[in-house]
Amino acid sequence: MAQSELRIGEVASRAGVSIDTVRYYEKRRLLPRAARTEGGFRLFALETVERVRFIKQAQDIGLSLEEIGQLLATGGADECQRMSDLLRAKLGEIDERMELMRKFRQTLARHLSACEKELQAHGEAASCPVVVEITHARKAPKAVRSKESRK
Repeated sequence: MAQSELRIGEVASRAGVSIDTVRYYEKRRLLPRAARTEGGFRLFALETVERVRFIKQAQDIGLSLEEIGQLLATGGADECQRMSDLLRAKLGEIDERMELMRKFRQTLARHLSACEKELQAHGEAASCPVVVEITHARKAPKAVRSKESRK
C-alpha cells in the first residue's frame, strides 16, 4: 500500500464519519471508486478525506446528496451556470434561516432578561414571566391577540 493510499477505516476516521458513510458515498458515486488490494480492501486517495469532509459540510448546510453530486461533477458553462444558480439559492436559504435564528435569539434574550429581573425582584416567590406570557397569549381571544400584536 502506497503512502498516498488509505484504507476505508482511515478515511472514515480522518474525515470524522463512519465506515458505512464512506461506503454509502462511494455507492452514490460521490466518491470515485476505490482501487482494491489483492485481499479486497478498498484503497482511497488521500484527497478522499477532504472530499468526504466537504460532502458532510454541504449536508450540514442543507444540500441534498443529489445537489452535492452536482457540485462535485465537472462540466462546461451550462453546468457551471446551473451550479451558480443552485449555490445562490442555497445561500439565500441560509441567509433566511440566519435571520430567523437572529430574531429568535432576540426573543430568547428578552425572555432571559425578564426571568432574571423577576428572580431578582421576587426571589423564591417569583412567577416566571415567560410562562405567564405564553399562557396569557394562549388564553386571550383572537381579537385581543391581534390587537396586542399591533402594539
